Amino acid sequence: MLVYTEWLNEYVEVKEDIDTFCEKMIMSGSNIETVEHFGNGIEKVVVGKLLSVEKHPDADKLLVCLAEVGEEEPIQIVTGAQNVFVGAYVPVILHGGKLPDGTVIKKGKLRGVESCGMFCSPKELGFEDKVICAAYRDGIWILDKEYTPGLDIVEAMGLAGDVVDFEITPNRPDCLSMVGMAREAAATFGGAMNYPDSTCVKEEGAMTGLLQVEIKKPELCKRYVARIVKDVKIAPSPWWMQKRLMYAGMRPINNIVDITNYVMLEYGQPIHAFDIRNIKGSKIVVDTAFEGELFTTLDGTERTLEEGMLLIKDAERAVAIAGVMGGLNSEIEPDTQTIVIESANFFADSVRLTSKKLALRTEASSRFEKGVDPNLAETAANRVCRLIELLSAGTVITGALDEYPTKADPITIDVRTARINQVLGTALTTDAAADIFRRLEMETKVNGEVISVIAPTVRRDLLKEIDMIEEVARIYGYDQLPTTLHKGSNRADKTPIQILRSVAKEALTGMGTSEIQTYSFVSPKGLDKILTKEEDRLRSVVRLINPLGEENSIMRTTLIPNMLEVLERNYSRGISAVRAFELGNTFFNEVGEDGLPSEREALCVAAYGGSETFFTLKGLVEELLKKLGIEERNYIPEASIATFHPGRTARILSGGEALGIIGEIHPDVMDQYHIDTKVYCCELDFAKIAAIANRVRYYSPLPKYPATSRDIALVVQDEVLVKDIEAIIKASGTELLEDVALFDVYRGKQIAEGQKSVAFSLTYRAKDRTLTDDEVIKVHSKVLSALNDSLGATLREM
Repeated sequence: MLVYTEWLNEYVEVKEDIDTFCEKMIMSGSNIETVEHFGNGIEKVVVGKLLSVEKHPDADKLLVCLAEVGEEEPIQIVTGAQNVFVGAYVPVILHGGKLPDGTVIKKGKLRGVESCGMFCSPKELGFEDKVICAAYRDGIWILDKEYTPGLDIVEAMGLAGDVVDFEITPNRPDCLSMVGMAREAAATFGGAMNYPDSTCVKEEGAMTGLLQVEIKKPELCKRYVARIVKDVKIAPSPWWMQKRLMYAGMRPINNIVDITNYVMLEYGQPIHAFDIRNIKGSKIVVDTAFEGELFTTLDGTERTLEEGMLLIKDAERAVAIAGVMGGLNSEIEPDTQTIVIESANFFADSVRLTSKKLALRTEASSRFEKGVDPNLAETAANRVCRLIELLSAGTVITGALDEYPTKADPITIDVRTARINQVLGTALTTDAAADIFRRLEMETKVNGEVISVIAPTVRRDLLKEIDMIEEVARIYGYDQLPTTLHKGSNRADKTPIQILRSVAKEALTGMGTSEIQTYSFVSPKGLDKILTKEEDRLRSVVRLINPLGEENSIMRTTLIPNMLEVLERNYSRGISAVRAFELGNTFFNEVGEDGLPSEREALCVAAYGGSETFFTLKGLVEELLKKLGIEERNYIPEASIATFHPGRTARILSGGEALGIIGEIHPDVMDQYHIDTKVYCCELDFAKIAAIANRVRYYSPLPKYPATSRDIALVVQDEVLVKDIEAIIKASGTELLEDVALFDVYRGKQIAEGQKSVAFSLTYRAKDRTLTDDEVIKVHSKVLSALNDSLGATLREM
């Protein structure tokens, strides 16, 4: 919201300088984006009166002008502007003058003719293109009346002023107006409000028979006020109004349109004016559109409407899109004689949806979609009529049509002084708190320590006692509140799942793995790139209704594509080795217990480069599962998942429950990600791990007696799994077998084709004595015998 301080001072006197004003407004809750100081940087720019205008002798598009600028002799200026004429008053920058952008003008010659200065357009004096009147957008600024030649242009036109851009939060639509910001300033600085004059002095006739209003959709239109003005004279607005509109970011058009825009900025109530000649049947009907209805708006664009969009209609057709934009078929024309002033209130969600679907956002829609007080409608309509009367732009017809099906009444909120002081840490008295509410123009009634406050309907954000306490805090001054520490007995302990997450992250980072975080919104192409089959559960995706783009159109069902994208990015930048993990949620289009798509937490670990192999990743995962309390871990070969290499992949199980998948990424997948080295990846179902994790630790005393170890190298068939060998060793080793550790797998010379050598280290120990060789040999022989009987394993000859 752009607030021109000169305009603001019309409603509340603010004596502070601009810096103090901004500081105190911020501390009272009105955040500020920028402050712009107009008129600064303009030097030696004066009012000039054109005495003659002649064609340039050597240039068809240039004119040679003589201008009176308050000096002894007129000065000669060559210009390319075609809108100049004798007797016009224009801004002239003299030799050595400076413009707001820092440009310095000096004497010179244009096509051989001396030019001692330059005529200025509004843009050159600091105004943006979008706010410049169409008549001067491509030409020189022709001033609105006679001025004394040589008078400083900043003084003559009142250009000096400050414009503060306030950031208005969605809960404070009342501040999208000059009056709203004046109320804030009055409460902040303790000033008195001067409301705009909205009472017409001269009204004629009556509205009887001139117009009818019918609201067919009262749930979408809360109120509709219509007034009529006759004998309308379309003309430019006076400069004081044009200047305020321009500083507020709006372009002047003509007196009637400018008055409606002026009142919208003043009260925050959008206004629209219709030419009554174009209101068929002298009737206004508020109703919805039918599907596919075509309507041409004021910008000349034909738009296709949807069923349910609210329209303003006459007896035959639509004449405006309610709360958004008027129609080309009812706009104000230069020969318009009688107009209908519309001041209505429309349901915020209806305006917002219509504006969004039509991709048509206007000053009116931006206010309606945040919410406008319906009780402003009549006041704003009367203010429009008063300004028309003051500018002699027409004659106001007595009376108004006011359809107000359900009146919006203010609510009363009880506020306890004790509660105010408890929340804010203050020691305010009841009278002091009540005074703050009165500064905010709220009626109060004190009953002991309770203040009954009537929240005005313009303040839609005030619903509960805590809202009122916030009002006290910001007007009292956030900087004045005492600093206190929060008091409470609540402990902030981690939940079991949070503890497991921390353990997992600490374990992985401790093993040299870097944590990454990626977006949950992903591209469906990711599943294609990892060769996911059409019938795979991973294809059961949740699709976004309104995605930013295809690359963010679904919610991920696996972390692998995101992980591979990160590895690809690192690989392409020359990072030779990477270990990374991500712990995050995956989402499936399967209805969960809460009726929403199911959400599962997953953990993905991947590595490439250096000495990374399947076994280094397996060792990392083994250590992770051990720290998470998963004692039973089995690995079953898996060849059916297209993402992974069929001969170097395994499923991870615990107690028959599948925990995840580990393996080497398939070369075809690596081609999709342009990675020319082997990548090893593991994805775990962290939710399942959390369900069976056992973090309980039991104390075991240190052994008193020494251990003895035996190394064996077994020759077995190639298809025999190491885990099966380990299982037989543990089953036959009795209680004396303390540990079994694999340390070598060999294929090659001295080993027959189709076989392999598998070497283990077996550790034996007794808890109550030192073992003898005979005891160890007896158990060890039993182990070897069991391996031979079950697997045909034989000791390798060295």
